[in-house]
Amino acid sequence: MPGPVLIALALAAALLLLAVTTYNSLVGRRNRVDSTWSDIDVLLRRRHDLIPNLVSAVQGYAGHESAVLREVADSRAAAVAAQGPAAQGDAEAALSGGVKTLVAVAEAYPDLKASQSFVDLQMKLTETEDGLAHARQFYNDAVFAYNTAAQTLPGSLVARPFGFGARQLFQAGGDEQAAGQIRI
Repeated sequence: MPGPVLIALALAAALLLLAVTTYNSLVGRRNRVDSTWSDIDVLLRRRHDLIPNLVSAVQGYAGHESAVLREVADSRAAAVAAQGPAAQGDAEAALSGGVKTLVAVAEAYPDLKASQSFVDLQMKLTETEDGLAHARQFYNDAVFAYNTAAQTLPGSLVARPFGFGARQLFQAGGDEQAAGQIRI
């Protein structure tokens, strides 16, 4: 074989190897994003499961605070139904605001604050909130790495034809960005 044909074959093989390597890298990054979102989903489900118990505990002592209890229940339902990081972030921010209001209402009831089950629920909810903050950071780091790889060369040359679209960050809404803990 003449020299130019070998050079062309070597160049084609190198380009094919680069394309395959880039494709595999994008698949790995996409899977990391999906895996970290799954971690967030598990924590959100735990949070959603704890909130009705917290509402029930407060309701036993502060049943006349029905507007607050209804707001938390509605916010929880919206958060459970939300799809995708952007909608989930907004719904979870509203839920966090409702839970903070519920805890503030509970502060006015010394018997409730002294209840061991209420204290346990608050501690579990605080642990879950801390876990969510960490999981959100891992998820956003994975999304950043994935989006950067898919939007820069040579990744963008492979990402577009194979449908590797940009992913959304999981953003905390207004109040949740400022304050992250529920006080016990």
